[in-house]
Amino acid sequence: MFGDRSVRRVEPPPGSAISGWYAGADLLDSYAVDAAADDATMRAIADRALGTPPRWFRALVAVRDGAVAPFGVQTTAELRRARPDRARIDFFPVLAESTDEIVLGEDDRHLDFRLSILRQVGPHGSMLIVTTAVRTRNRFGRLYLRAIYPFHVLVARASLIRAAARR
Repeated sequence: MFGDRSVRRVEPPPGSAISGWYAGADLLDSYAVDAAADDATMRAIADRALGTPPRWFRALVAVRDGAVAPFGVQTTAELRRARPDRARIDFFPVLAESTDEIVLGEDDRHLDFRLSILRQVGPHGSMLIVTTAVRTRNRFGRLYLRAIYPFHVLVARASLIRAAARR
């Protein structure tokens, strides 16, 4: 799963709805994968990527929630309770949605993040690009970002593979 060579790091797409977040981001990365033609909505693609996470991802989130709750950071359960099902994909709030892009994100005391899943259709097929932009607000946000970054890369790549898989 993690060794899939079809996922590659790419430059953040200038046409993304979150491109305004690129300047000043403390974390900015994009990963792409070629995908078969897919007429699914971006919400359906995001749901494939994040809606029913694998056990290893749920375990990471449980560890994260336990570690950050004492510091007043929102847990995934709190994020779920804060929004109705239609306004989120799992615990990720949906901020914007169009024919070829969905933007998820949250603003918190320690950091603000945006996650874009963008579909680019070209003459030789489709490509899905996952872009993450994070802006930290304080020292805790910077420490948190440093601690989760290795896991972020694994999750981003694995989620992209799930997004490209047609069900």
